[in-house]
Amino acid sequence: MQDLTVLVLEDEPFQRLVTVTALEKLLPGTVLQAADGDEAITALAGCSHVDIVLCDLKMAGMDGLAFLRHATSSGKVRAVVLCSGLDPILRQATVLMIHCLGLTFLGDLGKPFNIEGFNQLAKRYKAHCNTQPRPLLPAELPTLNDVLQGLDNGAFEAYYQPKVTLAGQDLVGAEVLARWVHPQWGVLAPAHFLPVMEQHNLIDRMFWHLFEQGLALHQQLAAQGQAIHLAFNLHPAQLACSGLTERIPMMLKRAQVPAACVIFEITETGLLSAPASSLENLVRLRMLGCGLAMDDFGAGYSSLDRLSELPFSEIKLDRAFAHKMQSNPRCAAIISCSVALARALDISLVIEGVETAAQQTRLIELGCTIAQGYLFARPMPQSHFIDYCRIRLLASTGPSPSNKGDGFEL
Repeated sequence: MQDLTVLVLEDEPFQRLVTVTALEKLLPGTVLQAADGDEAITALAGCSHVDIVLCDLKMAGMDGLAFLRHATSSGKVRAVVLCSGLDPILRQATVLMIHCLGLTFLGDLGKPFNIEGFNQLAKRYKAHCNTQPRPLLPAELPTLNDVLQGLDNGAFEAYYQPKVTLAGQDLVGAEVLARWVHPQWGVLAPAHFLPVMEQHNLIDRMFWHLFEQGLALHQQLAAQGQAIHLAFNLHPAQLACSGLTERIPMMLKRAQVPAACVIFEITETGLLSAPASSLENLVRLRMLGCGLAMDDFGAGYSSLDRLSELPFSEIKLDRAFAHKMQSNPRCAAIISCSVALARALDISLVIEGVETAAQQTRLIELGCTIAQGYLFARPMPQSHFIDYCRIRLLASTGPSPSNKGDGFEL
């Protein structure tokens, strides 16, 4: 393991001695120690940086919380490991504070100190330091001309991420996501181009391009006997457009796609200050027969208020709850309550961001039925998604002799 500088902030003398002794045997680097925040600040002043702070929280004098705040302003602390006996809920809130301070949080060891647990976190830190992500973009975002050229050339493509049943992983639908297939930088996610599009009012142009692609795909799948629901993301600026609910039914009719097979996803934050025209469009979309999903449910401040006022047919629980439910019991409780809420309102609940089999098992225990996430499939281009659907159809009906041995690998 590379040389590390570790600072142990622990007020209990015996626990500090045990921790420092164990670290000195494990690490080839430097181990500093402090009995309170003031001593830790002095230790910081005497070195160039500290790779990892093992931080207790509750102590006499300057406590760990105050020290972490100081560590941010010093710029010398690179990562934090909590080593505290405080209530888990308080430690979880501290983790959120650490993220807000801009510090890297490696993990929570609790008490007593676990040297093997720290060894694993130190390896994670080393891997983090050694990882140099492949640059996809130049230092600056693409220019307006770059984006316009991409739109003119049809370089913005619909990618599809399946929604599946948690228990049997049966395909129930897919979310349509925007990707820019750039000739130089490869496939780019929205973070690379949405800022430019928002600034120059190009979101609408891209949306109709993706909507047309999605409807064409639906036609193709329906002809093969597998019609599914497709969910499209609506930007808040689009909701205020008077032509939105005039153009959608015309395109649905031309493509012969039932309105009930189309869902529009809207984030709660996009509705906080929605004008009357936006609310009218939401009502008209539901009158048309389309579904409405509140995206990132639970991530904002007025989810329940908006859910009670607007005609949503689906809620998509923010991915943070699935990610944190193993470490934070309250997240599991919120998921369970969301299941009950969806049932009481007679609407669908989709769990976002499912990435591990352990999460899948726990979500099933909590009563969840539908999810999307990397555990099941990543967003994929149209040709891959068509094969994905074909494989699912074959799995549900049983392979015929003519296609025996046919397969597809994502």
